[in-house]
Amino acid sequence: MAQIFSRSSNALARGSLVLAGLMVVALGVALDQLQRSPWVTRQGQRPDQPVPFSHKHHVQGMGLQCQYCHVTVERSSYAGIPPTRICMNCHAQLWTNAQLLEPVRQSWATGEPIAWTKVHDLPDFVYFNHSIHVNKGIGCATCHGRVDQMPLMYAQNTLQMEWCLDCHRNPAKYLRPTSQIYNMAWEAPSEEHPVWCAVSNARLSVPKTQSVDCATGEPGGNPSGAGGEPVYRKLTSQDELGHFLVDQYKIRPPRELTSCEVCHR
Repeated sequence: MAQIFSRSSNALARGSLVLAGLMVVALGVALDQLQRSPWVTRQGQRPDQPVPFSHKHHVQGMGLQCQYCHVTVERSSYAGIPPTRICMNCHAQLWTNAQLLEPVRQSWATGEPIAWTKVHDLPDFVYFNHSIHVNKGIGCATCHGRVDQMPLMYAQNTLQMEWCLDCHRNPAKYLRPTSQIYNMAWEAPSEEHPVWCAVSNARLSVPKTQSVDCATGEPGGNPSGAGGEPVYRKLTSQDELGHFLVDQYKIRPPRELTSCEVCHR
């Protein structure tokens, strides 16, 4: 009786199994890269806005501070989109006939808010408190990038969970003195440009972050602590500064973040 399958059928079957396995692996890699791509995260994309607002012009050119427009940045879970009256504080007198600002004037006249497109938009199931990050030493540029150099706003980072976890696993890499939160040009300390920090024991009634004084220049007076003055510590790297601030700001380590409700509703 003749054989139904030839001898090459075994090799063909093994090859088919290997090919199927490779296809499954390739599909997994492709999906993994897709969910990290700007097509999904919208990283680097500049969405159309009702008014082409330039952060570069207003921040770098005009010298406006972040909290002038984002008024709830230090006390709310949301930084807040500036209301029309903030724009009109200046534009009631400047560029009053500019066509680009017609939506602003229309909003002011009708009382209808401007329909801005949110750039940094987290999923509804994620709970993110903006104020706690600002008040614990995370600078604006750490998450939002060099906003002062963006003619049109875009998301510099992915805002995905792995990006958040990278910081929470080692926050020392990103912390800075609270006095430098809004400094877009802040640079980590180095041997050439150290930072001096001290803890004021006389300010026990204020939050921990406010009891830490840091200076980018060598402090005057008596930095050694004589005469009741605070003892300043010279820090020459981000690692030194970060771990000093983690301790002084009482930031919880990853092992203490055991509740999913910390980040998820």
